[in-house]
Amino acid sequence: MEPSHVLVPLDGSPLADDALAHALATFDCPVTVLNVVTPLDSAMSEGGVIEADASRETAAHERADDLVADTKRRVEEAGRSVTTAVETGDPAETILAYVDAHEVDHVVMGGHGGDRNALSRRLLGTVASAVVGKASVTVTVVK
Repeated sequence: MEPSHVLVPLDGSPLADDALAHALATFDCPVTVLNVVTPLDSAMSEGGVIEADASRETAAHERADDLVADTKRRVEEAGRSVTTAVETGDPAETILAYVDAHEVDHVVMGGHGGDRNALSRRLLGTVASAVVGKASVTVTVVK
């Protein structure tokens, strides 16, 4: 069954870009790209190591806004359009909540993002695992 709304979580990694390319090539329906800003007081953020302050939080949101704006521009230059969103929270929980709140019926995401070091693989790989395990919709993981 063809989806009617696809969500692609983006984190700036090559695998997330591959997931977006896959979604756009495979599905002819509205696509939303979502970047989740992890709160600085979260154990998965730099806030788990570095004390949180407003300038770091502002910078994180600016990076997220830049990422989705750049992605939107590139997709539109290729002849498609996407909706963009930036949310704050735990990545897996935020993705799942977005799915439920916005009538998303398919998620396409990278298997892990960020740098290819062991810590990043472990942390960000768990996001894909959690989404696959808890989503009420089909999830395609691009590797």
